[in-house]
Amino acid sequence: MLRQSRRTLPRLQCYASRPAVGPRVRCRTVATADATGHPEAGIADPEAYCRDLVRKRDYESYLIGSCYPRRLQGAFFALRAFYVELASVQDNVSNSMIGKMRMQFWRDAVKNIADGRPPRHPIALALHDASQRANLPSYHLRRIIDARDAELHTPTHLTLESLTAHAESTSSTFFYLLLSLLNLSSSSTFSHAASHLGIAQSIHVLLRALPYHASKGRMVIPAEITARHGVRQEDVFRRGGNADGISDAVFEFATVANDNLLTAREMFKSGSSGGDGGKVPQVAMPVFLYGIPTRDYLGRLEAVNFDAFAPSLQVRDWKLPWRIWRGYYKREF
Repeated sequence: MLRQSRRTLPRLQCYASRPAVGPRVRCRTVATADATGHPEAGIADPEAYCRDLVRKRDYESYLIGSCYPRRLQGAFFALRAFYVELASVQDNVSNSMIGKMRMQFWRDAVKNIADGRPPRHPIALALHDASQRANLPSYHLRRIIDARDAELHTPTHLTLESLTAHAESTSSTFFYLLLSLLNLSSSSTFSHAASHLGIAQSIHVLLRALPYHASKGRMVIPAEITARHGVRQEDVFRRGGNADGISDAVFEFATVANDNLLTAREMFKSGSSGGDGGKVPQVAMPVFLYGIPTRDYLGRLEAVNFDAFAPSLQVRDWKLPWRIWRGYYKREF
């Protein structure tokens, strides 16, 4: 079998690898909650429940949350817990009907939160508290619910256009909520950059989870990409990274993520962004910290020549907390 040539992703100039020294860390330490996984246990302290849920199930977001202003950290963790909860429905229900019932619960919850009557659920209670602190458009919350509901019936995508639309309705919309939380939603530059970052982040998450989904008999790369490279889904489910054409399909999919990440970064080169020299304004940096785990994963994926099944990619990068801290102070992602 011929050895594949090394493939690379295009880049903007990355920040230097030498660690910054001197400045005192301002990303606040987030205390670990003593909440259990059962919602009823979190009623007494919804904020702690949400924080602990994110710590256990979305460690990257847990790290990023510490860089929000202290008065908004509870709201951030409420929003992320809501997002994680909805994203998990597909894997936690035995059939789509139960999933739709859960989605309806959250539709009703969002409506009741807007009316000042949140249901007795820690995430709903935390979201209600967050809505008292900031203007969080309920239509963004409903859009995420609708997208996850549709995902119950069509978990895979035939075209890249379809997947991109789904990413816009989930990850990008979540970033719009974070911009609203920071009172930055009026900036078209931030919103445009958040849209592209959401697409990049969605693809990053799908590629990282490709081995898991393949083990469940699901293909997360759009069919138009796998068909272009002669990938047979059953072959991927049986042979993983040894399946014919899969690394080429991963490369193409990763390139889409990389292109969107670079586009998001380019948005801050214009003078209208309020940045300087491509830097992100400090007030918006917590939102765009999500670009750091995405860039980190794409770099690691490239290092193994786009073998998404490589064992090294399933191990948490121990440098990520430092990279997030450094990105926050360098105002880069």
